[in-house]
Amino acid sequence: MDKFRMIFQFFQSNQESFMNGICGIMALASTQMYSAFDFNCPCLPHYNLAYGLGILLVPPFILFLLGFVLNNNISMLAEEWRRPQGQRGKDPSVLRYMFCSMAQRAMIAPAVWVSVTLLDGKCITCAFCTSVPVESLGNASHPRLSHGEIQRVLAQIPCKEIYNGQQLIANEVAVRYLRCISQALGWCFVLLMTTLAFLVRSLRPCFSQAAFLKSRYWSHYIDIERKLFDQTCAEHARSFAKVCIQQFFEGMSRDLVAARCHLPRKVPADAGEAAEKLLGITDQGTMNMALKSWHRCKPPLHLHPPALPTGNGWAGEGQPPTHPSAPRKETAAYYSWV
Repeated sequence: MDKFRMIFQFFQSNQESFMNGICGIMALASTQMYSAFDFNCPCLPHYNLAYGLGILLVPPFILFLLGFVLNNNISMLAEEWRRPQGQRGKDPSVLRYMFCSMAQRAMIAPAVWVSVTLLDGKCITCAFCTSVPVESLGNASHPRLSHGEIQRVLAQIPCKEIYNGQQLIANEVAVRYLRCISQALGWCFVLLMTTLAFLVRSLRPCFSQAAFLKSRYWSHYIDIERKLFDQTCAEHARSFAKVCIQQFFEGMSRDLVAARCHLPRKVPADAGEAAEKLLGITDQGTMNMALKSWHRCKPPLHLHPPALPTGNGWAGEGQPPTHPSAPRKETAAYYSWV
């Protein structure tokens, strides 16, 4: 149980670890989905190709979109891309980094599905059973069979229980031929994906390490800034609700005092603390204006240090300001002993 807790804490440590965990879970889920999937080839000439390629390509596309949906950064990327320019410029390199990062993670589950499907071989056997070379693997001189009938017989190769073309080509021979081709394609696909991942991981720092670090830093900054803004808004909303409720009950108590002449109760001590957290935003219109201002013109990424009071005639960070002084005139004096 402690190991699972440590793994869960690692996934929650930062956004990247969380998304890596989600992608790993989706990759495992894709293999479980394929193993639990009941593959039934229609064994008809005009439907085998569509069914086989559909099982090979449609689920990976769905898993790819699902990887984008489960990624929390997709809304952040869309918001950063569509927001007005405002006081802060938009860096295209940061947006590209965020999109590429999400796309790489979203491609893990589809790549696993395609690899498992090709290595299993059922989809390729169903899709291309009518393309088996009968001339080299079977009896091409079988009498009384037209081209359409041969296609109909070959389309039944994935369905061993209804196949009746042993005189044309043996079912085991055709299935083994197609499965070998499918497994070869699967291993080539795995090798290609592994090579691409290795090249991306190893060669990218050799060319654009500084730009990569910059994009990664500001991508993390946007994520952290969004989380802190949400937390600040939630804290303000909690304080706003607390003050509203306290004012409501204070008004009700005053009405009861006026009607029944009871002594008012003591005001809660935390009312002042909640009012301080409002930061002067005490009505709905002002809060809506603040939210619109944050979206339209985010503050620039430039921190201004607070200026010291100018009581002694200067303000700075511990040292008086330096003013350009006029050039001094140097005079040489000669003394002689007479």
